[in-house]
Amino acid sequence: MQNPPFRLARASLLGSDSPNHAATTLRPVVRRRATLAELDPHFHCSLIGTCLTTAELRKLVLRLSGNAAREADDIEIHHEAVSLARQGVAGCKAIHKALDERHALSIRRFATARDANEVQAMWRHAQAEGDIPGAYWALMTHPDVTQPVRRVAFGEVHMLSHLVGAANRADIRRLVALEGENAELREKVARQQQRMQLMSAQHAKALQDANEQIAALRGRQARRGQVTDAHAEDLLRTTAQSLSELMNAQAARMAAAEQRAEWARDEAATLRGELDEMKAQLSASRAEAQALEALVAASTHDGAEPVSTMPGLASRRIVYVGGRGVSTTAMKALVERAGGEFQRHDGGLEQRKGLLPAMVAGADVVVFPVDCVDHDSVAVLKRVCQQQGIAYHPVRSASVASFMELAVRLFGRQEKTDADFGVDAARPAHA
Repeated sequence: MQNPPFRLARASLLGSDSPNHAATTLRPVVRRRATLAELDPHFHCSLIGTCLTTAELRKLVLRLSGNAAREADDIEIHHEAVSLARQGVAGCKAIHKALDERHALSIRRFATARDANEVQAMWRHAQAEGDIPGAYWALMTHPDVTQPVRRVAFGEVHMLSHLVGAANRADIRRLVALEGENAELREKVARQQQRMQLMSAQHAKALQDANEQIAALRGRQARRGQVTDAHAEDLLRTTAQSLSELMNAQAARMAAAEQRAEWARDEAATLRGELDEMKAQLSASRAEAQALEALVAASTHDGAEPVSTMPGLASRRIVYVGGRGVSTTAMKALVERAGGEFQRHDGGLEQRKGLLPAMVAGADVVVFPVDCVDHDSVAVLKRVCQQQGIAYHPVRSASVASFMELAVRLFGRQEKTDADFGVDAARPAHA
């Protein structure tokens, strides 16, 4: 066999500790966090909705999408952010950067974990402490986390959203407690302000008394020639020292009172924000409860059917996208009992999304629950409705109560017209 045109390395050199041996070894693998674009698109909705506040998300979407999103509501802002994340371009990078900046502390804390088990243990600890947003983002992008661990965390965060509805009664009780605490804090701030004003008046009075004492001492010194300058200076120094100590004590008490008042104002502002949010949730819950009460009252009054509460549903065609099977079955029965037509598309779970345009065509109203429908279906649905001039209405949950509240609002009075719920009055009704 002919010799090769290159020189072969000897086995003894490849296994030796020669200087050239270090250059032949493989470089260690660099650990790198996953980016938002690299994650499963099904995680985007949960990550964006959990790890960024509504105000932060609105500011970010306005910067990325311009004035077109200025009049959008919160759910539309959320859908736009998820759409930008799934496109994987500049918008996705901007959202990833915003998440990193907001949760930098959690990312640094999770960086100490060296395998999936340690990451999962830190996630459990964060759950116990209620630190969900930062820990969720740090876990989903950790370089050593596995896909099964990501799915478990995604499922746990998803289930948290379902606990909100079950906590309505506790929220109402907390709302009442917050109102009481808010009133107590206001009274406390008022008392502290009165105390500060009293302390300021006392301080001014003490200063005036000290000045009068100094003036009196100087007068006595001028009248009494036998009082030496040294004695008078000692008296003045003693008086001045007492005055300085009194002023320092008063200043310290005023500073402490101002600090307590500032804390009370901040706490009151936080409580007011929580109170406003609780009131909005309570208002929505009350509207849904009133709709259900009207339905029950109509169905139990002298054997009458529930149709009496929604006379405007007769000959109306309702298309419902998303939701849950048990709830939509009850909705369908209510609509058909009132003389209307109810059709449901599951949002792409078993039915193709391509069927949406044909199903929506000819509908009077399109409804979808924001908590139980995927974002792609919502985007297709909005585009089709806008093209065909058909009104669409998002409801806050997939419950029968939310649907009934909307139905009573749109069809509860006989004199309701097409213009009341945004459909084309010139189009004939569909039986």
